[in-house]
Amino acid sequence: MKLQDELPVDNRLAVVWRIGAGLGGIFLIVFGCLGLTDHPGFLATHGDRIAGLSTNGALSILSIVVGAILVLGAVIGGNFASNLNMTAGVLFVLSGFYGLTVLGRPDANILNFRMSNVLFAFVFGVVLTTFGMYGRVSSHLPHDNPFWRERTEHEEPLPSGPKTFVKVLNPNPGRTHPVGH
Repeated sequence: MKLQDELPVDNRLAVVWRIGAGLGGIFLIVFGCLGLTDHPGFLATHGDRIAGLSTNGALSILSIVVGAILVLGAVIGGNFASNLNMTAGVLFVLSGFYGLTVLGRPDANILNFRMSNVLFAFVFGVVLTTFGMYGRVSSHLPHDNPFWRERTEHEEPLPSGPKTFVKVLNPNPGRTHPVGH
């Protein structure tokens, strides 16, 4: 099976997935590189703030690696970029929960998270997940969407046969008198 067989028919979706992965990856690479220029300790719990976020060597290297993976996903594109955006977005939200648990505990806060990092992880994770889900997850997808077609191909047709009538019971068989008439 070729990679092109997995690409959706609607190329507009692939562009959105690529933009989400590419912009997110570039931001993380720039953040990681700026974090390494300060020469922080690898697991230091202090250091400069870059774009309002605290960082250390471990967080900078992790940001560069994740950013490179996202940029690679943008280059590959297609369903891979969408799945990567959703997975990375969920991992960012989980890292936000990690940051919440280690706030105020310098011995466990190996990535030097502060509240700004936690908020960034939540917001960035939701935005990245939204980019990945765009055009794939909705109850009102257009009928020319490849994911709508994929869902409806697996549905069983409604049963056919003679129509049945259901007797509807009328709880008030007499004439009704609405208020004011």
